[in-house]
Amino acid sequence: MGIVPTFANGRRTSAAAIGPMAGLEQQRKGSKQMTDYQDYLDFLYRALEPYNKQALALSESTELVADIGLSSLEVMEFIEKIEDHFDISIPLNILPDVNTIGELARKVRELNP
Repeated sequence: MGIVPTFANGRRTSAAAIGPMAGLEQQRKGSKQMTDYQDYLDFLYRALEPYNKQALALSESTELVADIGLSSLEVMEFIEKIEDHFDISIPLNILPDVNTIGELARKVRELNP
């Protein structure tokens, strides 16, 4: 967890409650507060670059395993990157229903309110 402002009495406060630092909490969270579907896609495209050995043009319909060729280990590493970036937990039971980058972007957006 990041820095949490405290008062002299030790009580915590939110960044929104301390005037000039009001934007600090939002800045700290960064991309965790994404709401635009395209932002999720853009992040996934960038995160997939190291795995895209064939230099395919990535799109929403690009399949993670069939097109990019992710192995099961690479899928798990990739999911971990997403979880770390957005500070979310992706349930493994949804993975069989996620085949394309677009499907993954929608799931990540659902899990990151």
